[in-house]
Amino acid sequence: MKSLTGYASLENQGEGLRWQWELRSVNGKGLDLRIRMPDWCSTLEAEMRKRIGAAIARGNVTIGLRIYADGSTAGTSIDTDHLDRTLDLLALVQERAAHRGLALGATSAADVLGMRGVLSEDARNDGMTDALSALLLSDFDFALKAFVDSRAAEGAALSAVITRHLDAIAGQLTSIRAILPARAEAQAEVLRAGMARLLETEQLDAGRLHQEAAVLAVKSDVTEELDRLDAHVAAARQLVSTDVPIGRKFDFLCQEFNREANTLCSKSQHSGLTELGLEMKVTIDQMREQIQNVE
Repeated sequence: MKSLTGYASLENQGEGLRWQWELRSVNGKGLDLRIRMPDWCSTLEAEMRKRIGAAIARGNVTIGLRIYADGSTAGTSIDTDHLDRTLDLLALVQERAAHRGLALGATSAADVLGMRGVLSEDARNDGMTDALSALLLSDFDFALKAFVDSRAAEGAALSAVITRHLDAIAGQLTSIRAILPARAEAQAEVLRAGMARLLETEQLDAGRLHQEAAVLAVKSDVTEELDRLDAHVAAARQLVSTDVPIGRKFDFLCQEFNREANTLCSKSQHSGLTELGLEMKVTIDQMREQIQNVE
């Protein structure tokens, strides 16, 4: 099991440059890659996408590459051409907004510096050499492995948490089965008392009453729900033990867990069963929250 969240970074130097790779990810329905690097390094992007796509199935992944002149501090400079284009765009936005009667807030210098491309911290290279490309991609592989390992480590912790939830559900099923005889006796007593009152006041067919009683017994029977929940627990344990992405399958299985727990509560007619059914629903919800972070 792997988590959808992870982080890794790596620093190295060579070819007169110093660089830093940084990879981080958060939850996502699919695989969404966001790559941030100097424009002159864009030739690496296709190969990076190929490698990370082979290693990761899901998640919103941000990959950053910063490059500096070797031995320099992380000094900053302003790309004046980009700054001019940004200011022109801001002026156009303000003008169009005013034309439509919209009042926009003032843009501060800090806001402008925070816009992508205005503030540059990298050392521009005249071009990507084969040697530098090989070095950067080699380091990217190391960073990617560390990133995948971080997702696996968090996934192992999630696996333990989810297993505890499954153990709790299994225990609740055992407790439910233990109270079924008392529930059946209580239901039978209520039914007998109701039938006795009806027979005293109305001319009713006793055979028909017994048929109706049998129908009510079938409608309140929770054996199938318990058996299906047992099967869901077994299926969930099997998913947890696999080494392939299981997040979507497990999320669907949690919906099935919820469906059976809801039916169990609707058929309850017994305070003890209702209490255990509600406890199970809470456990299922807690488990599903964890599943949202599983690849």
